Amino acid sequence: MNNEELIIIGAGAAGLCAAIVSARAGRQVLLLEQNSKAGKKILVSGNGKCNITNRYISTQRFHSENPDFIEKVLEGYAFEKVENFFKSIGLELIEKKEGKIFPMSLQASSVVDLLVYEAQRVGVEIYCDCKVKHISKEDDIFVLDTAQGEKRSTRLLITSGSPAAPQLGGNDSGYIFATAMGHTLIPRHPSLVQLCSEESWVKVCAGVKVTGVARLYANGEYITEKEGDLLFTNYGISGLAILDLSREVSIRLASFDYCELSLDLMPKLSKEKLTNLLLSRIQKESEKPIELWLLGILNKKLIRIVLEQSKCRSRVESDLNRKEINKLVHSIKNLKLSINDTKGFKGAEVSTGGIDTSEVDLQTMESKLVPNLYFAGEVLDVDGDRGGFNFHWAWITGLRVGEAIKN
Repeated sequence: MNNEELIIIGAGAAGLCAAIVSARAGRQVLLLEQNSKAGKKILVSGNGKCNITNRYISTQRFHSENPDFIEKVLEGYAFEKVENFFKSIGLELIEKKEGKIFPMSLQASSVVDLLVYEAQRVGVEIYCDCKVKHISKEDDIFVLDTAQGEKRSTRLLITSGSPAAPQLGGNDSGYIFATAMGHTLIPRHPSLVQLCSEESWVKVCAGVKVTGVARLYANGEYITEKEGDLLFTNYGISGLAILDLSREVSIRLASFDYCELSLDLMPKLSKEKLTNLLLSRIQKESEKPIELWLLGILNKKLIRIVLEQSKCRSRVESDLNRKEINKLVHSIKNLKLSINDTKGFKGAEVSTGGIDTSEVDLQTMESKLVPNLYFAGEVLDVDGDRGGFNFHWAWITGLRVGEAIKN
């Protein structure tokens, strides 16, 4: 049986990128994908539009136990590097708000189709429905037992992703292979994921969406806060602010901390301005029920919980005074919601943790423990913020591997 020069496990963002760069240099590349088609996760990203990367790449938008690794890997591999790669395969990019970069077609399928075409054009063999079951070494050769028979290679790149989104093929296989070859694993937790609550009131408020601020407290201690959409659901809470906050929540819950969100439902109004607004609305002779009075500023479904948490004693508009208004203002800007879980890896876009980057060469992504073994993408202990940063990490680590093998 002939030995390939490079076998790549996983035809996602990092795998396709590395395959193209390596094959352009004349390397013999075999790309193995467990799914029935390549790029399955790319196809559903960005609501089918694919947020490819972000113009504003910085180390602060990525997370790892080893932040120095991120800083070094990003050097020389900012937005322009990814932009040039996609131009080379014929994909034009456009910029949306917050520096988010998309294909000009606004179709994720454009990204996948052009990546696959370019890979095949430069000679990459792509085997789909080809799950890798076991990896061993015979002298300097990697021997892979796959669903389509034995495959052999002098170099091996693992880009098999993380457990996030198992419905799209997310799994632990890359970690299993890496640890079997001596690598260390940093604990993994769901990230960019919805949060769950056992409080019954969220079910009543399901479907309500506001622009607000979510502040996270763990065991009573302030941790961080995020601003954006807050969407109440039957299971708890979602929305962009919640996804942005979820990494910290996952880690705290894994440590068995008590997690509580304090929700500001009106962040554009200061406490003083909201107080003055409510005071100015009071008509002293009015017998309007307080629930109806609050309909002038709040979503109907939120009123009951605001009243309950505020412990406001007023029943009609004429009962309101500054003390009762202060209670309402505090509740509107500090609505409490305890969090007991996340929606897990099935609901997560990415995973924290992964292969310990201290065991990986930061220039080539080659293992420091096993010669000619490489890692790229989400399998490494690096995850990014929402907004194209996780894809950016996949592209540039794939590029680094491809360039290292090319040379």
